[in-house]
Amino acid sequence: MSSRSLAALTTAALLALAATPSRADEEKKKGKKPGLELRSSPRFAFSPANILFVAELKGGDDVEELYCPEVEWEWGDGGKSVKEGDCDPWTEGAPIERRFSTNHTFQFAGIYRVKVTLRKTGKNVLSQTLALTIRAGIGDQSPDPG
Repeated sequence: MSSRSLAALTTAALLALAATPSRADEEKKKGKKPGLELRSSPRFAFSPANILFVAELKGGDDVEELYCPEVEWEWGDGGKSVKEGDCDPWTEGAPIERRFSTNHTFQFAGIYRVKVTLRKTGKNVLSQTLALTIRAGIGDQSPDPG
């Protein structure tokens, strides 16, 4: 093989490699997923207690995977709530909701592990859990959790 043919072959191989997107390029295109923060207000209460929960996407990019997710709340008391996403199909630049909130009433004293999960097409995208302490209020005969 002549040095000219070898140079042409090497150039062609380098151009092919440059044209092939790397894994890092693909990851960059997808964007960095934000974290999910879950908080309650109040964090400590007496039964029966109506608690406000807020799940918020923090940092990261607005990636398509987080557009219009199904939001599932597991209350730790055997109950569950699901809000299904009902949005127009994804288009580049579509706004991503970064804050999800809801209320739940805990009737009895206990330590509850509340979990929020964001899903897209049946796949868990992000989830977060917090522990919530509810003390026995007037008339609540539940054992005190603390």
